[in-house]
Amino acid sequence: MTELLSRPADHPGDGAPAVAPTPATTTRPPRPDLAARLGALTRGGLVRAVLLLSAALWLMPTVGLLVTSLRPKEDSTGSGWWTVLGEPARLTLENYSALLSGGEVLDAFWNTVLISVPATLLTVALAALAGYAFAWLDFPGRDWLFLVVVGLLVVPVQIGLLPVAKLMGAVGLFGTVPGVVLFHVAYGLPFAVFLLRNQFLEIPQEIPEAARMDGCGEWAVFRRLALPLAMPALASLAIFQFLWVWNDMLVALIFAGSDSQPLTVLLQSQMRQFGSNLDVLAPGAFLSLLVPVIVFFSFQRHFVQGAMAGSVK
Repeated sequence: MTELLSRPADHPGDGAPAVAPTPATTTRPPRPDLAARLGALTRGGLVRAVLLLSAALWLMPTVGLLVTSLRPKEDSTGSGWWTVLGEPARLTLENYSALLSGGEVLDAFWNTVLISVPATLLTVALAALAGYAFAWLDFPGRDWLFLVVVGLLVVPVQIGLLPVAKLMGAVGLFGTVPGVVLFHVAYGLPFAVFLLRNQFLEIPQEIPEAARMDGCGEWAVFRRLALPLAMPALASLAIFQFLWVWNDMLVALIFAGSDSQPLTVLLQSQMRQFGSNLDVLAPGAFLSLLVPVIVFFSFQRHFVQGAMAGSVK
């Protein structure tokens, strides 16, 4: 009896079936897919070097324009801009001083500002109101009217140049800054309305409905809810519209007069028949380039948010 009690219970001689040890199973880790392997490759030093080289190549024309604008007038023709890198002491600000000393360039610069800023603000404001109405309001003919707006997206700008020029001449706006502004606003609204209407539709309908139940009117819903939630899209639209108007030359060449011409038209008038006036064109082009770059980097965070809006649910 004592031997039975002292014998281990799991001893094979107890009559209990012996349990065979479970063999150890080895599982292979899942093989990474192609996207994961490509993502791992992009974290290497070689890829970073290639990206830096690509960025340097894209930046090279801007650097060449800056160096050309700083070269003396007698050195601006007959040799490449890189030849001055061996003699950096020859770089000077005389071209900028001569360019800015004339009132014509400053007038053209302020004309560009007076055209671009109102055209951008009016387009964004009107498109926000129209986009809100198409997205959250119910009125007769809403869908048909929106189809008309979408159809205007495919109308080229060149088709409306002659009819609009005659219309502006009849009302006395041809050759003025307000006439150029109105043209840019009219042809920028279809895309702006289409963009902001889709952005407002991304907002859940429960939000404006709850605000209306709390007693908010449509203007309060638009100002306190719709605009803050659509701010990234509004900023992106403002950047696109500003860059398009600032760099435009076709519309300004036709609708702007001699007293309202922007920088693009002024620089175009400096082109010679058998050569380029580089001592005027280079600093003027760099000044015209500088403002859009400052605007883009100032609103870069909003631009990225607007570009990514709606991509992740």
